[in-house]
Amino acid sequence: MADQDQDLVDVDLYAPGDGSLPVFRWKQAGDANLATRRQLREMGLRPGGQEPVARIECRGGKRFAWLYRIDLAKPKLPMTLAKEAALDKAMAARQTCGTCRRRYFHCLPLKTLGSCLECFDGTPADPASYIPPPAKHLLAA
Repeated sequence: MADQDQDLVDVDLYAPGDGSLPVFRWKQAGDANLATRRQLREMGLRPGGQEPVARIECRGGKRFAWLYRIDLAKPKLPMTLAKEAALDKAMAARQTCGTCRRRYFHCLPLKTLGSCLECFDGTPADPASYIPPPAKHLLAA
């Protein structure tokens, strides 16, 4: 009779029981309240500091992803003007030739030490592949 006074405990059948996170096989998570980071991002959410609650494995355990609770997820942070300016500055550094100062639409390869092919080995560059610098009167503003 004394053991009947205890509260009922919800038991997870897939929990390993050693305090580690439960591991599910691919497409076997079974809980609609769990999502990976990629799935959260598609929903406009982010984990928001919560710890993963489970792990999903695919390819025979060679690849895995953490699962997070959707109800604890927070909305994504929007891009601010300062973040956008910092991103543009960083991309400009990767897209601008260090020698001729042309800015290209693509990032310059590191094997050319940040130079375009024309400056690195004399290969003529395609004029359609670079962004012309702004006019001098626009720089003064």
